[in-house]
Amino acid sequence: MMGSTPIPKHHELKPYNLAVAGHDGTMCDSQGELFIKPCTDQELQFYKTANESHQAFADLMPVFMGELELNDSTSVRDLDEQLPAVSEILSKETKEEIIKFSKEQAAEAAAQSPAPSADRQWTEKAKSKKIETNKSVVLENSAYGYTRPNILDAKLGKRLWADDAPKAKQERFDIITKETTNGSHGFRIAGMRVYKGSTKSDELDEQDYKVYDKHYGRTEVNADNVVEAMRKFIFNPQAGIDEELGKIIAGLFLNDLRHIEEVLASEESRMYSASLLFTFEGDGNALRAALDRTRADMSGEQYKKDDGPYTPGLSASRVDSGIEMDDEGQMVFPINAAISHTMILANLAQAPGSQDIQLTANSDADSISGSSNGDIPRIYSLKLIDFAHAEWTPGQGPDENALFGVRSLIKIFEQLADD
Repeated sequence: MMGSTPIPKHHELKPYNLAVAGHDGTMCDSQGELFIKPCTDQELQFYKTANESHQAFADLMPVFMGELELNDSTSVRDLDEQLPAVSEILSKETKEEIIKFSKEQAAEAAAQSPAPSADRQWTEKAKSKKIETNKSVVLENSAYGYTRPNILDAKLGKRLWADDAPKAKQERFDIITKETTNGSHGFRIAGMRVYKGSTKSDELDEQDYKVYDKHYGRTEVNADNVVEAMRKFIFNPQAGIDEELGKIIAGLFLNDLRHIEEVLASEESRMYSASLLFTFEGDGNALRAALDRTRADMSGEQYKKDDGPYTPGLSASRVDSGIEMDDEGQMVFPINAAISHTMILANLAQAPGSQDIQLTANSDADSISGSSNGDIPRIYSLKLIDFAHAEWTPGQGPDENALFGVRSLIKIFEQLADD
């Protein structure tokens, strides 16, 4: 949880750099618990109204802790007033350090920003890709304890641009749609990071990850091989993720995807270039230990598959991904999300194939979080992210553009869970 480790000093705050690409300017501590990222007014308002009036939708989003508006006269008192949720957690020194660091980031972005063009309502990015704004959204990422997080960003929608996009951007994004699975499936893989995702050492980074950047989903994935591309994300024998474990994870994601479909179908909103962020424990031994510990907590009839309606899993915990996306699907990889204990038990019981998996009796569950304080193990998370071009649209019906992608993903994960 927030506050479970020491709040960082100014010199420990740093840009969040676990990225294929994406916006600069996001701040975090060395362990990724607290995220303060530049944000547009539209995204801030979407977070706020979701939490005020659309609770089911908000439960799919990262935890929203508040907003910061920083300028030359911002004081610690201003920060306390703007962020009551964390005012008692942060020391005065830390608040001063956050304000100083945020101003430095904003000043650097402003210095590098091009002159605004009158015919563009979407701000073109400077070379540094910092957002030109003095506002930041404050989000929580309390689950930084995966041993080896596997992360995939699925950019939703056949149409990727909002009504206020300049004509040149509309045309550029329409080409992306035509040439990728955004057109055929309503989503594309915008980036992927897979622990030991290759048997060739020269294809892995220094942490034994294979990183797929934005070009992978644009040039290598198509309608014919998209299922296999998603399979690469989950099934990795070289990391210890065998068929049994892979099917469990696919089943858990499938349950959450079905819930997301229900929520989006019940809301009237529009999101352009929003994404679904999939994260799960990519180390087979750690994953098996986490499942073992979770299964040990299941008892009686409470979590049987046919008992009552579906309850969402990790999505219900609303822990922030810390993700930072740009319009073209480039992403910052987070360390990611924690578990809602009751929810994961319910979902694990419902996941296809979960009744057959054999779990190791002597697994060390504490290895999941890297601590011995009894933390709940990290297994998986699915979050709806990136709301820079999102709004509520009363009277216009559900967002069929986003739902197209969600429903395609449901079909794919049905295959992965049943293969």
